[in-house]
Amino acid sequence: MIKVDAFILIISIILQLYSLFDCARTDQEQVRKLPKWAWLVLILLFGGFGAVMWIFIGRPRTQGKGRGYGQKPRIIPPDDDPDFLRKL
Repeated sequence: MIKVDAFILIISIILQLYSLFDCARTDQEQVRKLPKWAWLVLILLFGGFGAVMWIFIGRPRTQGKGRGYGQKPRIIPPDDDPDFLRKL
């Protein structure tokens, strides 16, 4: 039983640290529902519950087709770029 409790504690700490750093790195304009400082306080005060709330409610949604959070846009070669071809 102690091993299970230790595992849950470690997962909770990892989740809380991930959420805390993710919230701190996110731009204020992208944060949803509450101000950024309020999310940071929520994560610190409520631990795992605040972290889960940040991930599901406060974290910015990804945009585009299948692009993950923080990934660079796909580079289009000049032959396939309609803006480049229009300038010719």
